[in-house]
Amino acid sequence: MTATETFADRLKKATWNDHDAAEHTTYLDALMGGRVSREGYGEMVVQHYFAYVALEEAGRALADDPIAGPFVSPELERIPSLEADLEELYGKDWRDKVAPSKSTLTYVARINQVADWPGGFIAHHYTRYLGDLSGGQVIRKIVERIYKFPTSAGVQFYTFPGIPDLKQFKIDYREKLNALEVDEVQAKRIIAETVLAYQFNTEVLVEIGKRLPEYLVA
Repeated sequence: MTATETFADRLKKATWNDHDAAEHTTYLDALMGGRVSREGYGEMVVQHYFAYVALEEAGRALADDPIAGPFVSPELERIPSLEADLEELYGKDWRDKVAPSKSTLTYVARINQVADWPGGFIAHHYTRYLGDLSGGQVIRKIVERIYKFPTSAGVQFYTFPGIPDLKQFKIDYREKLNALEVDEVQAKRIIAETVLAYQFNTEVLVEIGKRLPEYLVA
């Protein structure tokens, strides 16, 4: 680490290749190209739902923790939005129609495994929410254009009405990362867990991609 390199810089640098890999899976490339059916899009929403249930349960348990607590922001919570999206995509009985994939179960198991470690929670929190606030906004615009949902339900996952300025929120988030009082051993452990979190996310998308032939539209 250089004298001017912050912890947020280190996280971004360490995960850049994994971030790029997640953004360029076969499935996401097809989705961004407008070649995935509504059902195929819904499958990604389903898998997000199960991951966020685990992540936000961990957040509630750590809300008063001095290290993890500052990252637990109600305006970030995605579960109500995901539930609205799933009802739009699958109907009111959506809970009877969805299930986690094998890779999502592995991902959720890891979140649960590190849920009592504040640094581990931050690693998974950073991976998901910073992605939602950044690349997720690009996905939202494309999905809105492709599927033309009659209301915001369908893409609510990507909307953050409680955050008026996404750019400033991300700046403040990175300042929280830089303010973490962790030693070098802990810092490296958090970075390693963040890399792992990216890999779990990529594996979820890769598994959806294996079913891509049935999701492609002309």
